[in-house]
Amino acid sequence: MADDPDQPRAYGAGTLGVRAETLRTPWREHSPAIFATSSFVFDSAAQAAEIFAEREAGYIYSRFTNPTVDAFEKRLAAMEGAEAGIGTASGMSAIMTLCLALLSEGDHVVASRTLFGSTISLFDNILSRFGLHFSYVDPCDLDAWRDACTPATRMLFVETPTNPLCEIVDIAGLAAIAREKQARLVVDNCFLTPALQKPLALGADLVMHSATKYLDGQGRCVGGAIVGDAETVAGTLFRFMRTAGPCMSPFNAWTFLKGLETLKVRMEAHETRAQAVAEALLAQNAVQHVYYPGLPEHPQHALAARQQRGFGGIVSFDLSDQGAAWRFIDRLQLASITANLGDTRTTVTHPASTTHMRIGPEARARAGIGDGLVRIAVGLEDAEDLVADIRGALA
Repeated sequence: MADDPDQPRAYGAGTLGVRAETLRTPWREHSPAIFATSSFVFDSAAQAAEIFAEREAGYIYSRFTNPTVDAFEKRLAAMEGAEAGIGTASGMSAIMTLCLALLSEGDHVVASRTLFGSTISLFDNILSRFGLHFSYVDPCDLDAWRDACTPATRMLFVETPTNPLCEIVDIAGLAAIAREKQARLVVDNCFLTPALQKPLALGADLVMHSATKYLDGQGRCVGGAIVGDAETVAGTLFRFMRTAGPCMSPFNAWTFLKGLETLKVRMEAHETRAQAVAEALLAQNAVQHVYYPGLPEHPQHALAARQQRGFGGIVSFDLSDQGAAWRFIDRLQLASITANLGDTRTTVTHPASTTHMRIGPEARARAGIGDGLVRIAVGLEDAEDLVADIRGALA
């Protein structure tokens, strides 16, 4: 059936990344402009009063209103299928904003036991000092999530795929538990981005990003973002941002805005190369286990195929011990040893001694992060070159 000309077309992620919310000044520039200014002027004292009172739309101060940041927020929200978005100074500041703006003393959060190490440190070492309580569960066990909830539970927080083991969480199933417990479901969509996964369409309430990763795509800037319903994001979270100030800079927003234009094609290319790397690792005798949801052997492969549009660019695997892992990492020629991910360049890290070092050995053991685990964020180099490099480093 042909498209109904009277109905607005639902554009795909690639088109939205290029065209959604394009801001254009009277100078008619084709590429979005950077508004590198701390404040904005008014035509009169009366207009200033109207804009400050939010009776008239306008920009005031770049801590909370800036045209370039606004354009990034709206484009990302469109790609995620959200009503509103806000940009933050980093992915960690996005998580801090979510917790401080939406939770109060005595509130309880249930989270995956497999999270980015700094997220666990923020929860346990900082936010817990302000009367917030956190429990950690097996991300793939929905009964464990339900059992961990208490009358004080206000938020379920999850990464999917998880970092670094690429476990897949049933978002729709978890959303049903969140509704049952009258809690918000927050999904960290950093690994897949809206190009490959739409958590809001599966029932999540809010989605957060470390924009530093794939949204930028070239390792240039640090930033974060939150998208969701207008009442929460443009209301509660914006008011916190306006006062507390964990804001995104205009230059970084412009960088991320340009990154969104190539996001879909980059994610597809990362995935193609990651699949080749994962399959090559399976054939190596020194490799004990490969964690990549695109492999049929992955325990949540069917779930990933159902709720995702692709499998992403992160591949993790186990070697015998830390010595073997470090020797492998040091022998690679086409991978940068850095904890960042989502770059055009392949990156490699040893989670137990870097990204998850501060959560302690017991927590790492519970999360399945062994001393021989290696995480590769596959870049955009030619797949055959990456595979040859990995084989050489394992030889």
